[in-house]
Amino acid sequence: MSDLSVLDDKATWESRVERLWSAQPSRFQDAWYELSRNKLALGGAVIVLFFTLVAIVGPALAPYDYAKQVLSDNLLPPLSKGHLLGTDELGRDLLSRLLLGIRISMAVGLGTTAIALSIGTIVGMLAGYYRGWVDRVLNGFVELIWGFPLILIAVLLIGAIGPGLTGVVIAVGFVNWAGFARIVRGDVFALREKEFVAAARALGKGDLEIMIRHLLPNVVGSALVMGSYYIAIAIIAEAALSFIGMGAQPPLPSLGQMINEGSGYMLLNHWLSTIPGIVIVLLVLGLNVLGDGLRDVFDPRLKGLG
Repeated sequence: MSDLSVLDDKATWESRVERLWSAQPSRFQDAWYELSRNKLALGGAVIVLFFTLVAIVGPALAPYDYAKQVLSDNLLPPLSKGHLLGTDELGRDLLSRLLLGIRISMAVGLGTTAIALSIGTIVGMLAGYYRGWVDRVLNGFVELIWGFPLILIAVLLIGAIGPGLTGVVIAVGFVNWAGFARIVRGDVFALREKEFVAAARALGKGDLEIMIRHLLPNVVGSALVMGSYYIAIAIIAEAALSFIGMGAQPPLPSLGQMINEGSGYMLLNHWLSTIPGIVIVLLVLGLNVLGDGLRDVFDPRLKGLG
């Protein structure tokens, strides 16, 4: 066989491997198409988008200073004296406080989930790709963290560093990243033996490039689905901790704190607690509905389950 024939055979082989490597599943492209047809996901996305816009521009449009007290106007009902949602026991405008409270809840939910998703994806990717002792060490640490109750960790950390949103963010992020790591690790375990990964190795691609360019796009869908649920969990955790006085501190408003402040007036002035409570329910409902829709998009086998 001539040298030219050998070179031709090698070029043909590399061309076939290149086509196989580039033919990896494009889950993101398919997901965008399916998302546009999924009414469940779109409905949840509309709710979440609405509250996101409120969190961004709402406080700037607030009719009053959220901390301004007018004791002569305390406990006004909704639609009275220029106060659309009424006032609290100190005469502060409920709508102005609610708008800032939504921003705080969304910021805590999105911020902690983004941090947890980033850490969890890196740890899960390393554990699932390298396996062996790397997987045993990392997965053992993940299981240890995953076993801690979220509220207990939050109370311990906040007790150590003091009440406030910083402790809430650290506590929620400390626990939730383990959930992302478990999901990503399982997906990478299945994907690393696929043909497009073997083709990438055959072309001399490094481990880092394979993980970033070829594995990450195929696991980020599952991580985003979990992210929508974990944002809701973070919002509930922040509301619960603020309710017991360990989250946002006065005069900074928080939805959980507003519910706590109005709990003593439930019989006569129920709107003080019911309005922020309804906001939490709608926000969490939207995130969960969006998560269910995204789950159906990224894994049609689960459609109708759960």
